[in-house]
Amino acid sequence: MESLNSTLFLWINATPHSPDWLISLATFFARDMIAIVPGLIIALWLWGPREEVSVQRVLVLKTSIALVYAMTIAWCLSLLFPHPRPFAIGLGYQLLPHIANDSFPSDHGTAIFTFALAFLCWHRRWSGSLLLAIGIAIAWSRIYLGIHWPLDMLGGLLVGGLGCLFSHMAWQLYGNAVLQHCASLYRLIFAIPIRKGWVRG
Repeated sequence: MESLNSTLFLWINATPHSPDWLISLATFFARDMIAIVPGLIIALWLWGPREEVSVQRVLVLKTSIALVYAMTIAWCLSLLFPHPRPFAIGLGYQLLPHIANDSFPSDHGTAIFTFALAFLCWHRRWSGSLLLAIGIAIAWSRIYLGIHWPLDMLGGLLVGGLGCLFSHMAWQLYGNAVLQHCASLYRLIFAIPIRKGWVRG
């Protein structure tokens, strides 16, 4: 497995002779594209058609719970199965600055794949597919720039699936209570913007 991991990494990893435009594109995906996760969560909670806001907020909370589960699982796995990054063992080329901490599973991969799988399961197929494509681009970029192994990204995908599964199970137990408490707190904190019509109530 390690041999396959290394072979795939070297096949994907950029070199100093790779096109500058492709390295710049990969840097954008690797460093900035993950911002879509908090951005969409905030937008779906605050805005949207009045008849769909309640459904959107259920999606936001289930996705947020899935992210908490997934990131917790990822943290535990990194402690149980520490794995150095490629540049830490002198393999390939590192083209994006990063500390030499453990790489498995990828936090970026875990976050974006959890988000994508949540939208596939609980929103619409097209939105989940689009987010999955973005997740694949982020995964490729972080391998391309030499800071992750392919198996780090596969691990993030599998952990994201577990996060969504646990979130779905947990929602059956306390989902309605969480929704009511969060909605009440939101209306208290955002009372003025809601009254002025800047955000949905």
